[in-house]
Amino acid sequence: QVQLVESGGGSVEAGGSLNLSCVASEYPTSSYCMGWFRQAPGTEREWVAALDSNGRSSHGYSVKGRVTISLDNAKKTLYLQMNSLKPEDSAMYYCAAKRNGCGSWYWPGGDGMEYWGKGTLVTISS
Repeated sequence: QVQLVESGGGSVEAGGSLNLSCVASEYPTSSYCMGWFRQAPGTEREWVAALDSNGRSSHGYSVKGRVTISLDNAKKTLYLQMNSLKPEDSAMYYCAAKRNGCGSWYWPGGDGMEYWGKGTLVTISS
C-alpha cells in the first residue's frame, strides 16, 4: 500500500510563497502519476498539478503561471512550489498517486487517483 505524507502548509500573506512536500513510501508502479489537489470548505476537490513517470507535467487553469510541480526520485518526494499566493488559494492540499500513468490528465473531484495523503493546510491572508 502506497503511503503519502504531505508537509509544508502554513499561513502566509497574499503574494507570498509556499513549497509543499509529499513523501511517498514507494511508487505505485514503474509507470505512475502523482499530483496535488486542493479542497476548500464547501467546495469540490480541485486538481492543482500533476506529473508522470516520464517527466511530463501539467497544472490546473486556476494556478497557471504560479505553481511548479517537481519530483525528487531518489527521495520519492513530490513538491509543489506555489508563488504569488492569493486568498482563494486557501485550502487543504492533498497529494495523490495512481498506477499506469496520468491517462487523460482529468480527475474530476479527484476521481481516478488511487492513493491519497491526509493533507496539509494552506491559509492565505489578504
